[in-house]
Amino acid sequence: MNKEHVEKDRVEKEITIAAPVERVWAVLTEPEHVGSWFGQGEPTPVDLRPGGTMILDHGEYGLFRTTIVEVDPPHRFSYRWASAYPGEQAVDGNSTLVEFTLVPEGDGTRLKVVEAGFASIAIPEERRDTASYESHEGGWTDQVVNIRKYAEQLPA
Repeated sequence: MNKEHVEKDRVEKEITIAAPVERVWAVLTEPEHVGSWFGQGEPTPVDLRPGGTMILDHGEYGLFRTTIVEVDPPHRFSYRWASAYPGEQAVDGNSTLVEFTLVPEGDGTRLKVVEAGFASIAIPEERRDTASYESHEGGWTDQVVNIRKYAEQLPA
């Protein structure tokens, strides 16, 4: 595997949020919060357990049935996301793995987001603009800022 191929398999973003770990955890996992920073403002259905489903409403791009992989409150949360296949349940073979790691930093939180597995899935040509490594590299740049702004404006 060449170096460029490896680099295009994994998106990593880190951001510091002026909010406690517990609040950032709630923002990432509770229906009303996920629906606000990621979705269309409506509560997101979340079955918060390994094997459970969280449905992400990405508006014009479709509904995504993620499969929750790890729930370790309030430090680690991960799910599989079939961003190239709206409507399908995310499973091995059609999805990437999105991992959130939350670490207390003073009164705030350092949030790390990693999405990996782009190189191992087939992305239909008509979905490349919204499901490719390149689109998610930019997408997560925006989303971590959305998460920070949203978490910081919530009442303590």
